[in-house]
Amino acid sequence: MLAKTVKYLLGSSGPSGFGSSSTADDVTAAAAHHLGAITAIITGATSGIGFETARALAARGARLILPASIPDAAEEVKSRIAGGGQIIVLPLDLSSFSSIRSFVSQFLALGFPLNILINNAGRFAYDQAESEDGIELTFAINFLGPFLLTKLLLEKMVVSARETGIEGRIVNVSSFCHHWFSGDPLGYLRLLAAGEVRYNAARAYGLSKLAMVMHTKELARRLEKMGVNVTVNSVDPGITRTRLNRDREGFVLDMMFFLASKFVKTIHQAAATTCYVAVHPAVAGASGKYYVDCNESAAAKSAASGEVAAQLWIEAEAMIADANLDGSESDPAGKQ
Repeated sequence: MLAKTVKYLLGSSGPSGFGSSSTADDVTAAAAHHLGAITAIITGATSGIGFETARALAARGARLILPASIPDAAEEVKSRIAGGGQIIVLPLDLSSFSSIRSFVSQFLALGFPLNILINNAGRFAYDQAESEDGIELTFAINFLGPFLLTKLLLEKMVVSARETGIEGRIVNVSSFCHHWFSGDPLGYLRLLAAGEVRYNAARAYGLSKLAMVMHTKELARRLEKMGVNVTVNSVDPGITRTRLNRDREGFVLDMMFFLASKFVKTIHQAAATTCYVAVHPAVAGASGKYYVDCNESAAAKSAASGEVAAQLWIEAEAMIADANLDGSESDPAGKQ
């Protein structure tokens, strides 16, 4: 553990040639020659890590689709992203199943291929709340929304990979905080919904990020069984200060970040692992992996169970169906 900490603080490179001090521009340089042919959807791209990810890919010529709950704000962000690629803003509220389906319909109507899907958006909700679909809000935004979005876009990614010959890549942005949750994830959700346990913001956030790692594991299994040229991996961007903590600004949070300043990455560094997994040639063919500081790493032991990951998938589909919004969308990975 000590050796890892020293390596992190020094920014030493791992087997990939990159490390904690690498930036988004560093890791995208090797892929610059082909990003002009790429179309990428990046959620949460109006600020923080998502914005830097979008900026770095746009700078290399990628076409970007930026989902935004406040389109006007995204248009302003769009004007600040310099690059040769086309940038399109579409409305999306990840806490709403109907909004997700509307976004997918609008995207598919554009007729573009889809090569990269980066599920970056996230929220740390200090107070318990529910989405319009009756789902605990942190779980809805951080996991169930991305789960449905990926499900609805998967067929487009499979077809795009086949027609263009470009490997499709799905990147699920998780966090070291997935270590914060232990126990039965499905049981905890049921107890929380029934009001039988008190809401704990850290535990709820940890669960949502653990669910993203498990989703990655199960989707990778299904993609392999399908025999398609699409991969999925999860990443931990590291500690950085973003609008994730937008609900609680102030002295205490400022002090926490000051005390942890030696471990806090810049936004440019925090976006590096996402960009590395999304576009770097060295990651070709890798699927179901977990990356930290641009290198493959080990997720928490609680994420290791394939059986629990498969059950989580079934439970996620049931939650969507219970909201009567499952409809007849195509789901090539649904029955594996």
